[in-house]
Amino acid sequence: MTTTQLFDKLWNEYTDRTPSAQKVKDLFEAQGNSTIANDHVAFRTFDDPRVNIDVLATTFLNNGYEYVADYHFEKKKLYAKHFAHKTDKSAPLVFISQLLTSELSVELQSIVNNTLNTVDFDTVSAEELVFKGRLWNTPNFELYNTLLNESEYAAWLYVNGFCSNHFTVDINKLDTFDNIIEVNNFLKQNGFEMNASGGEVKGTPKDFLEQSSILADKFTVEFEEGPKEITSCYYEFAFRHQMANGEFFKGFIANSADKIFESTDMLLK
Repeated sequence: MTTTQLFDKLWNEYTDRTPSAQKVKDLFEAQGNSTIANDHVAFRTFDDPRVNIDVLATTFLNNGYEYVADYHFEKKKLYAKHFAHKTDKSAPLVFISQLLTSELSVELQSIVNNTLNTVDFDTVSAEELVFKGRLWNTPNFELYNTLLNESEYAAWLYVNGFCSNHFTVDINKLDTFDNIIEVNNFLKQNGFEMNASGGEVKGTPKDFLEQSSILADKFTVEFEEGPKEITSCYYEFAFRHQMANGEFFKGFIANSADKIFESTDMLLK
């Protein structure tokens, strides 16, 4: 599978559950932007050895990617790594985070473990995992709310499973926008609601990275108790600045990513 084929497959799955992303892409193209480049794609998982970061990264490591850096989110009990293609500098970055369940309640650990125990991992290869979504059976709304009260991240993952949590527009490669403020204003003018947690723009030129995102779409999930509307995925926007050496910053800022995570928060939607 080529890098293009890999990300096309991920995009198709992602836009199935995130229609607003395709709408935004179409709007950018209608504005005269010939290239809607993807800066990075992100995934969420648990720290369980059957599905942790290193397992989810298999697809990318087998397709020319390598580990670059890691990040810690103490308040949200998350750990993350980012990966970059070894030779293709235009290929999107990959950001994978995992919930540190051992730092959370015994009840949450039990729910996560029991949920994963229902999956026959002998029938799912590590390379397929990022395309699979939810591997377990119909979720329970009471368990969802139990998770939500402790970790929005855990509740989201319990419903959505393993999928692209977000794609990210590379603002630097847009033809008709010069900065992130122009992009945000354009999105709001077209009816999209921004994630305002920590401000609509996360990061500053001094950080060499500015980010924003629209709030996640909602979709109907069939729970054991009946259908409920739950957040799915969202679209992010990134503007990168040149560093003193003339190169563009290619990493991530933990404080900014911390607020971007909240784009799926049910309380914000």
